[in-house]
Amino acid sequence: MTCILIVEDIPDNLELARRALTSRGYEVIHAEDAQSGYELALSRPPDLILLDLGLPDYDGLTLAGHLRELSIFEFIPIIAFTAWPPDTARTMAESYGCDGFIAKPIIRVNDFLAQVEKFLPKEKISI
Repeated sequence: MTCILIVEDIPDNLELARRALTSRGYEVIHAEDAQSGYELALSRPPDLILLDLGLPDYDGLTLAGHLRELSIFEFIPIIAFTAWPPDTARTMAESYGCDGFIAKPIIRVNDFLAQVEKFLPKEKISI
């Protein structure tokens, strides 16, 4: 089963994303801050990471940078999941090693799912 880690501190954002993703059969794991996201990603490497940029302990871009320093995260897509303006989000996400971004809030669930699915690896990655 494809596993998606969501690092998100706002319960409403998490719940909508979780419901949408589990409706498609994805397993969703969650961390509410950057440090627990880092620890969870290390203990259970997911197939994709949705990463909020504004977290309570340190920002998601810093977390993305830390994860990208580790070889096991070389091929795991890290997607900024943000309400930042699109141009800013795109520039910042790319500069910190994210594979792209998905805008919040989720307006259309099907559009959100299509965006997530375009970042998923075509084949399961063995770690």
